Amino acid sequence: MRWDPAQYTRFADERGRPFVDLLARVGAPAPRRVVDLGCGPGNLTALLAARWPSALVEGLDSSPEMIERARADVPTVRFSVGDVRSWTMPADCDVLISNATLQWVPGHLDLLRDWAAALPSGGWLAIQVPGNFDAPSHSLMRSLATSPRWAPLIGDVLRHDLAATPARYAELLLDAGLQVDVWETTYLHRLAGDDAVLEWVRGTGLRPILAALSSAAAEFEREYAALLRAAYPRTAHGTLFSFRRVFAVARRPA
Repeated sequence: MRWDPAQYTRFADERGRPFVDLLARVGAPAPRRVVDLGCGPGNLTALLAARWPSALVEGLDSSPEMIERARADVPTVRFSVGDVRSWTMPADCDVLISNATLQWVPGHLDLLRDWAAALPSGGWLAIQVPGNFDAPSHSLMRSLATSPRWAPLIGDVLRHDLAATPARYAELLLDAGLQVDVWETTYLHRLAGDDAVLEWVRGTGLRPILAALSSAAAEFEREYAALLRAAYPRTAHGTLFSFRRVFAVARRPA
């Protein structure tokens, strides 16, 4: 599945707000190494380099397109293409951040448990995942994808176990002996333009379907767009789009 950095960053301010809120709860004063797993196009990783200019800041993403964009835009950060599932925690990793990435990883709770266990003394671990998989944007996508017209073409590219509850993340991190801060926030984004919610999901959740359908993708999008317009009617102020996010910040006591 190819990623489109330009489409993803179309709503850069709205997508970046949760990262900023997550980062605000990380209290590391002078980390040695800071790692951003699932760094995307690097625009948010740049905030890590700006906050901790003396640290070695690294970004990892599975998309070559995203990493190419990141290297061009943020040359001060070390970016590489890789799979977060095979990443190993360095001994000097004092800050590990994974923003809006783990929902793409099957079995990510086991992965998070491994990261928590390997976190060094005084280290910080911060994650954020979308919590809106029961919202119309996703429930309508799933219902259309599993309809008789589209199911044979799409198959099982959509998963349904995308994120855990805040309590489950808290329990997992507490079991690892970490100090834990877990919360959730629902943002109300005011999106501009025609079919704004469709444009939003084109950059993320819709991508597996578009990749599976290829030449039939435009027809699916037309049907899906009509459903989204009914669920998210455009107002005089734009399209109001509610988006719930789940956050967890943990620290291993020194």
